[in-house]
Amino acid sequence: MSPRKFLVIADDSPEFQAALRFACRRARSTQGHVALLRVIEPAVFEHWSGVRDEIERQAREEAEAILQKMAEYVVAETGAPPEFIIMHADSTRAALREVISADPSIKILVLAAAVGGRGPGPLVASIAKDGVKWGSRKVPVTVVPGDLTDEEIADLA
Repeated sequence: MSPRKFLVIADDSPEFQAALRFACRRARSTQGHVALLRVIEPAVFEHWSGVRDEIERQAREEAEAILQKMAEYVVAETGAPPEFIIMHADSTRAALREVISADPSIKILVLAAAVGGRGPGPLVASIAKDGVKWGSRKVPVTVVPGDLTDEEIADLA
């Protein structure tokens, strides 16, 4: 049996850090692993494919650099490097569907809700409205309050 993976969407939202901290704590306490998904939405340059290719190459390099920075934290918290998943997709939801369908060791998707009265965040709202559809797989979603402190996360995870 493969180790349990906690999938976290590595985006630029302020609440991402709470999701990452929670996933690391859960992975450590269950001997699991953390997988970080970075989604690159396609560049739209229909007439200049060379420009589009260069933009996509730069976006991938940037995604790899961001994930490398996050990896230091994951290793410090869990003792193991995270899995990096970089997907080119039209939306985060489409990328999630593809990644979760392809990897049966992903057992939990960890999201963090937005804070500050601006709603739970677009992905959490989308899941609440449309449900969890990952192809033929059913994967639980853990929604963590985006403003949890380290102490609160340690207590919960």
